[in-house]
Amino acid sequence: MKGFIKGERGIALFLVLWVLTLLSVIVGEFCFAMRTEVNITRNFKEQTTAYYIALAGVNRAIGELIRNEVILQQIKKPKGEEEEEGQEGAKEQDRWRINMDIPPVPYGHGQFEVKIGNERGKININEANEALLKIMLSGFDIEEQQKNIIVDSIMDWRDENNLHRLNGAEDDYYRSLPEPYECKDADFDSVQELLMVRGVTPEIFYGGLKDMVTVFNFGGLKGRKTRIIYKICINAASRKMLLALPSMTEALADEIINYRKDADFKSLTEIATLVGSDVFRFIIPYITLEKSPFHSIVSVGKVEDNKIRRGVEAMVEIKRSLKKGFRIVQWRDTLEHRLEPPSGAEK
Repeated sequence: MKGFIKGERGIALFLVLWVLTLLSVIVGEFCFAMRTEVNITRNFKEQTTAYYIALAGVNRAIGELIRNEVILQQIKKPKGEEEEEGQEGAKEQDRWRINMDIPPVPYGHGQFEVKIGNERGKININEANEALLKIMLSGFDIEEQQKNIIVDSIMDWRDENNLHRLNGAEDDYYRSLPEPYECKDADFDSVQELLMVRGVTPEIFYGGLKDMVTVFNFGGLKGRKTRIIYKICINAASRKMLLALPSMTEALADEIINYRKDADFKSLTEIATLVGSDVFRFIIPYITLEKSPFHSIVSVGKVEDNKIRRGVEAMVEIKRSLKKGFRIVQWRDTLEHRLEPPSGAEK
């Protein structure tokens, strides 16, 4: 009888230990689930906060661009009033400009970093002539024949007829592909259309070409029937774009970039003085001081003491004739973003 009672006690102790173990597992799982939920909620909150901080950066950049491109252009200096020495330079330093290294701006419980670019620093594939398209490809390590194919095919893609150039392509070529389609015979609506053009491979496109071209111009998304000689804005051109210009060297490109850190070029004479007359006569047919009304803005928000970042990329048209002085043309939210220079800005 005593042995039976001891056996019952042993079984009872085993059951208690088993229940305690089970309860420990359940409690541990509950605590882990709660901790996971808390972390997810905290991360969501911090990501949302970072996003709205980035949004504040975009709005600040738009405000600065409107001030520079619209408001300041309308203000006329009274006759007889002269700028005090150094005043103009101080104003230039205070402005947010393309190619400018804008320091992080504190906002709320974090900060935002902004980069501003201008689409005139790229080659407009709807407006560029044959010479400028060849310059566009000069920095790529591809054979001359492939460059000719790409240039002629781009021009065939955007022209209205069905006659292909010597190295170009029209419907007959594109219909012969494994997945056939027709030549557009109209302007490019996006730079991604280049991937459909004969000769443009993903390696070329993503290897730098997509960052050198644009479809935005002074008239809007669509090109004009009467084409002009499109030129690159020297104040907005990236280093890769500068190096593509005839006779441009790495040293001269770096000098141009260093010059633009403090102020924009205000005359072609300043450029000629910097690069020298020999180089200037080669690049003058392809450069201008005029900017496009289309500006690219990249804003990255960061929460204080946190690695979470949220990015916003926007293409904004800044124009005096617009009701608010601007309009959003493109918008893209990114969950995680490393700040990279936009069009016209330097790494």
